[in-house]
Order: sequence, then structure tokens, then C-alpha cells
Amino acid sequence: MVFDSMETASREELREVQDGRLRETVRNAYENVEFYRETFDEAGLSPADIESVEDLSKLPFTTKEDFRDHYPTGMFAVDMDDVIRVHASSGTTGKPKIVGYTREDLDVWSKAVARCLVAAGVGPGDVVQNAYGYGLFTGGLGLHQGVEALGATVIPIGGGNTQRQVELLSDLGSDVIACTPSYALYLAEVADDMGIDVRDLPLRTVIFGAEPCTEPMRNEIEERLGVTGIDIYGLSEIVGPGVSVECEAQDGLHIWEDYFYPEVVDPNTGDPVEEGEEGELVLTTLAKDALPVLRYRTGDLTTLDYGTCECGRTCVRMDNITGRSDDLIIVRGVNFYPSEVESVVLEFDQIAPHYRIDLRREGSLDRVEITVELVEEFDGSLSDLEGRIRKRLSNVLSFTPDELNLVEYGDIARTEVGKVQRVYDHRGQ
Repeated sequence: MVFDSMETASREELREVQDGRLRETVRNAYENVEFYRETFDEAGLSPADIESVEDLSKLPFTTKEDFRDHYPTGMFAVDMDDVIRVHASSGTTGKPKIVGYTREDLDVWSKAVARCLVAAGVGPGDVVQNAYGYGLFTGGLGLHQGVEALGATVIPIGGGNTQRQVELLSDLGSDVIACTPSYALYLAEVADDMGIDVRDLPLRTVIFGAEPCTEPMRNEIEERLGVTGIDIYGLSEIVGPGVSVECEAQDGLHIWEDYFYPEVVDPNTGDPVEEGEEGELVLTTLAKDALPVLRYRTGDLTTLDYGTCECGRTCVRMDNITGRSDDLIIVRGVNFYPSEVESVVLEFDQIAPHYRIDLRREGSLDRVEITVELVEEFDGSLSDLEGRIRKRLSNVLSFTPDELNLVEYGDIARTEVGKVQRVYDHRGQ
């Protein structure tokens, strides 16, 4: 089942829609956003030079720094009188990125999220428990309005209050819960403590997003909760959740190309990469009035697959985001991503799916400290387990962490609201 015909449109039909919407987006950006007008003028371009998506490469990129440099509303293309809602990024450093929506923008956003829900197997008769945070973060209200547009029932519980979450899953028979992947695992822990096996409840689907999720973590979520785990993707600067989603085939996330045009580039050079090659995702909005965005560098690493999906949808699929170009950790000349540590953690049945990475500097040398939790019922040899984990980390990361701590179950702080923090960099302190 699909939500509307654009999900199965031919490449030719998609391209015609994309080109027409891009021309309108470029005109809106040039005429109404000073930043883009200056960008075009400095590049010696006019809106007439961008006739199709093939011409996008003529334009420079838009970055998160551009949003911050034009804080709070310098990237808006409409007056505040026409903005009926404001959200902000959930970033933890500097000023947030302020985003605005007209009534038409909210309608597009709702339809995009409704498409995501249908692709995930959600229907009008389902009950969706929304455990994303409400407020300036786009996750809560973004999912909420999509559920309502679909005609399903939404429980707007928001983040946290985990025992109540478990009770409502049981008492209201929720079919779907939307939350971060780390929170899904925490929910299972709390349910265990309450003497409730989530696998015995009607819950069948977890729609997770806002954090990278490796395949081992997805497998852990599906096993612990007895569900199908579906990855949803979005970012505030583009719209919020709803840019792309996995269908039930779980073979990549369909990008709604009539609303958002994707490119993948080399994160170092900015040059386009070959189809199927990993690079940084770049997105251009095609149907937003208040905040048109051209060639935005997301920082997220992925690939694109234009092959046919078994679900019948024709929109291009992106691979699951497991890292960000700015999440790269460099220690003593060696590069690694937190997701690589996570993949090792989830290989061992003797340790829980929680970890933290502490980076310190002693003299002129960087040191890496990795902390993992033992499972609650652990009764084996600590030294043997530590040796095996060290060896595996060394193989995956190409270096051996300076310190590996095995702590008791529950010692690593859990996050009930917002994104979980895995990396603590003390080197500049």
C-alpha cells in the first residue's frame, strides 16, 4: 500500500516534478533570501541558470554555519506574519538553527511523514505511541501531525516517563512506538524491571530515528521487544522527520524525491561520488516556502541506490546512517567512528548495549577510554571477557584502546529524553 501516486512514479515523472519545483524554489530563494541572492551573485549565476536538477552542481553548498551566521531568521524567505510554526535544531553547541513553516509547509511535512508511516506498515486503524520529545525539537510534532494526516490514532506521550510508557503500551494496546533506538532498548530494560515482557504486548513496530542505528543495534531492538524496527530519517534544516524511511523490506530508506532532492558527495572534496559509493548526503528542498534550502551538507554518511525495491516504490533509497563526517574521531593519527565501537559491543552477549567513549590528553598524547556494561546476570570470567573485547576492538579500530572498563549493569547513564551522548571529549578541558 502507498499513501499517494508519487511514491511509485516513473523516473521521468519524478524528474519533471523535480525540475519544475526546483525552478520555483530557486526563484523563491534568490528573490527573498539575502544569503542566497549574494551566493548567486558571487558565483555569477542567476535563477535562469538553474533549469533542472542537473544544474544544481553549479551552486555552492549551504552549511550549518550559514544557518548560525544568519540566526535567528535570516534564512527565511517569508515574513514572520506568514510563519505559523517555529522549530529549532537539537544541536548541543552554539546557537540552534531556527526553522519556520508556513501552513503549506506543514501540509507537505504531514504528507511526507504519512508516507513514511504507510511504508512502515502503519494504517488508519493503528495506535501510534509517540515517544519523541515535543517542543522545539521537530520529532514530536512532526510525527504527531503525520499520524493524524494518515488517520491513525496518536498517543502524544512525548519523551521520558518510561514506566508510564510501558503501562500505556499495555493498557492501550499500542501497535507502534516512535522513539530513538537507545530509548527503545531502555524501554525494554524498564519493562523487565516492572515484570512485563514487551514481546507479549500487541506492539509490532518501532519507528526509530534521531540517532545512528547500526544493524546489530536494530537486531537487538527487534529481539528485545519482539518487533520490526524501521529507520526514519530527517533533520530540522530540511523539514524534520519524514525525509526518508525504510519500507517493510528494510532494504534502505526511501527518500521522497518530489520533496527533497538528494546528492552524495565526497566529504573532503565536495565532488559527487559514483552511485553506491559512500559519501556525505546533500539535500535540496523542493516544496518549502518559508525556508528553501539549496544543497545542504547534512554531515551524514550514506550511499544511494536507484535499483528497484521489492515494495514497488521507485524513490531512491539511502543506506542507514551509521555515522557523520563530523563524528569522526582522530586519535594518534587513527580515524574511527563511534558506530564501530557500538558494532563490537553488540557482538558480545555478556555485555549490555550501552557504552561510552572518553577522550583525554596526557602531555602531548591522546588517550581513548572505552567503558562497557556487563549484563545483569553475568557470572563468567572478567579477565577472559576483557581480553576478548580488547582483541575485537583492536581488530575493528586498528588500534588498542588505552583503557577498557567493564562496569556493573546500570552504571552508564541512560537517556530518557533527547539524543544519547556516547562520546565525551575532555582533551580541550
